[in-house]
Amino acid sequence: MASGKGLLPLINVWGSLNMHRLFGWFRNKPQEHEIPVNLENIPKHVAIIMDGNGRWANRKGLPRLAGHRAGMKNVKTITMAANRLGIEVLTLYAFSTENWKRPQEEVDFLMSLPSEFFPMQIDELKANNVKIRMMGDREGIPEYTKRSIDSAIEDTKYNTGLILNFAVNYGGRQELLSGIRQFANDIVLGHRTIDELTENTFDQYLKSDGLPNLDLLIRTSGEIRISNFMLWQLAYTELWFTDVFWPEFSQAHFYEAIRSYQGRARRYGKL
Repeated sequence: MASGKGLLPLINVWGSLNMHRLFGWFRNKPQEHEIPVNLENIPKHVAIIMDGNGRWANRKGLPRLAGHRAGMKNVKTITMAANRLGIEVLTLYAFSTENWKRPQEEVDFLMSLPSEFFPMQIDELKANNVKIRMMGDREGIPEYTKRSIDSAIEDTKYNTGLILNFAVNYGGRQELLSGIRQFANDIVLGHRTIDELTENTFDQYLKSDGLPNLDLLIRTSGEIRISNFMLWQLAYTELWFTDVFWPEFSQAHFYEAIRSYQGRARRYGKL
């Protein structure tokens, strides 16, 4: 049997080899920030109908409001994932014009979420160069909700990265009617003529004015409809639906949607 002194060099060699392998594994281990999508074909504008908060909560035996809070927390996860991809605009359907029909307690809770979300996340959003924007009818939104949103918009107005666009008190049909009324009023006032009515000029009368065309719409929770969301803007948008509830919609799911988008041929009517 070899003596302890004779084994010592072997132990040292074995230890050195394994330490080398161990450090090599750490060096070559895929990092969480690595992105499994083609960065040469990233959609400029992605929108999400964040659906399924209440059903997620019910499935877990929790009150619906707990589902909305969990959904709010997931906004940060997906925002950071979009930011890492270099997406220019992420539009989130936060509250529709139809959501006022829900129980008052739920409406009040949803209207309070901006006051909770922005103070917690604004520093990180600013650090990541994210710019906040709101799209919707301000009339009817509580003053405390508008103050929270306006404060976040003001705090990030000089940021030049991802635009995080919240659709609040938004409805696609109402947006179109409002745009038509504004254009008609400009004709009456002599600022426009009927011959100036084109797709490009009408875009200027919509809530999404100044944003790039909508490339990809994601809807969570298994529903397969667009629910009065961005009706004009969806004309040539790719649609992606998933059964996953919004609170469980992860970065991996988001990347899956992007890969699906990248696998499609966008012909716009051409061959």
